[in-house]
Amino acid sequence: MVSHPDSAIGSRRALLIGVGITVAVFVAGLYWAKWAPYLAKATAAARSHEWSGRDILGVGGVRAGDAPSWAAATGFFEAYVLSIWPALAVALLLSACVQALLPRAWLPRMLNRRGVVSTALAGGAASMPSMMCTCCAAPVAVTLRRSGVTRAAAVAYWLGNPLLNPAVLVFLLFVAPWQWTVTRLVVGVAAVVGIATVVGVLTRRDGLARVGDAVHPAVGDGDAPQPAARRFVTALLRLCVVLLPEYLAIVLLIGATRGWLLSLIEPGHRGLLVVLVAAVLGTLLVIPTAGEIPILQGLALLGVSSGVLGALLITLPAVSLPGVAMVVRGFGWKTVAVTTVMVVAAGMVGAAMLKMLTMLP
Repeated sequence: MVSHPDSAIGSRRALLIGVGITVAVFVAGLYWAKWAPYLAKATAAARSHEWSGRDILGVGGVRAGDAPSWAAATGFFEAYVLSIWPALAVALLLSACVQALLPRAWLPRMLNRRGVVSTALAGGAASMPSMMCTCCAAPVAVTLRRSGVTRAAAVAYWLGNPLLNPAVLVFLLFVAPWQWTVTRLVVGVAAVVGIATVVGVLTRRDGLARVGDAVHPAVGDGDAPQPAARRFVTALLRLCVVLLPEYLAIVLLIGATRGWLLSLIEPGHRGLLVVLVAAVLGTLLVIPTAGEIPILQGLALLGVSSGVLGALLITLPAVSLPGVAMVVRGFGWKTVAVTTVMVVAAGMVGAAMLKMLTMLP
């Protein structure tokens, strides 16, 4: 069957409109939610060399050892959601645009490289402009997997958002000891590339054919079964219904139990075991972007060891229990388990590196 010229022109026009809308959501959304606010924060930090943000784990006066309570849960929930909702909204909109408006083959062609290391590097590099926390990056990472992007690239994107965030590195440089910035940069790059590479090697035999089954065909993939607007709304609703309920429930749970969790890293505790506990704890807790800065500053003032600080510097932003809940369906339990265990290991490396750097003259 010969395609009609008008149909081909209409398809190209729809493709251009879809790409234009997606780019507009990406640029305008990130400028509103990330780029402009972070530029203002960086300017203020450069001028004052102080961090104005508050320790979200202490919201509501919760201290280490406090028993779980509904007030602790709702206080943390409110503070956290108010901090991250713009980025989460942009992430959901951008994910729906990618699923509904872009050809499915585009993202795999951009991110899936011949080598697993180059694939990890591509995913990490792609993460740096969005600068999201682990939970806000999760919907986009899930969409990457559904679009046919390999696990290596998707994991690198997911981890790279918080660990390779250039704004947080600038913040640390202005308001924290230089050792923190060096540790975060060196261990962060090694963690993103290394973990994604290991995931890619371990899952290399997993086929990609079933990855995109849940995604509606996008513009350029043939005759679309639904109009673009309907595909967009369907994708957005699916993301909200599947990802948000358990994510928000886990945020409430963490808020309620944070007093007990914080008691595990009290200043009086010393040794390798408490560093390991801190590394594991950091993978459970959820914080907004740059939320680790006031937490670590507060712990440092209390006399917490440099090993604990180094572990949390890596694991607090890298993954979280709510973030894991959001990506596990798209990534699979094997990928999530390997990623989480290796993040804990990266936290231990961060602990050793920060302790070594603080001993330098």
